[in-house]
Amino acid sequence: MIFLTVGTQFPFDRLTKFVDDIAGQGYVKEEIFAQIGDTSYVPVNFKAVASLRKQEYDAFFSKASAVISHAGMGTIAMALEQNKPLLVMPRLKIHREVISDHQVAIASKFAELGCLLVAYHEKDLLEGLRCLKNFTPRKRLSHTKDVAERISSFLSLLQP
Repeated sequence: MIFLTVGTQFPFDRLTKFVDDIAGQGYVKEEIFAQIGDTSYVPVNFKAVASLRKQEYDAFFSKASAVISHAGMGTIAMALEQNKPLLVMPRLKIHREVISDHQVAIASKFAELGCLLVAYHEKDLLEGLRCLKNFTPRKRLSHTKDVAERISSFLSLLQP
């Protein structure tokens, strides 16, 4: 099962419609289940709900063979923790999906590190889905101690 999730704050109809169209054309053989937010768009080629309780969300995420999502840090972090193949499509300011294009930068950096796949445009989504099945995300190493030391060093420079 592929889990499509668009986050909990806003719907992401552009991504949901693209996945629905691709599924309707028979390009996706696996079942898709989606959490799509409060939207008027209703997918016809897979089951979807507006929202899930945390426990349900976590269960769908864990059960999924792969995840398709917006480029939100919560979803990316969860996919990295569970070593899930992840295809993201950043929300874009031009479509009024966000107020800045920060998700493009986030997606680009994590893709550069080999942690996820990115579809920047509709035309990239089908190729991303084809690659998703065989994609193994690169394990992200956490350097929390180094980051904490750098922050501490920076803060000490600010004190008079």
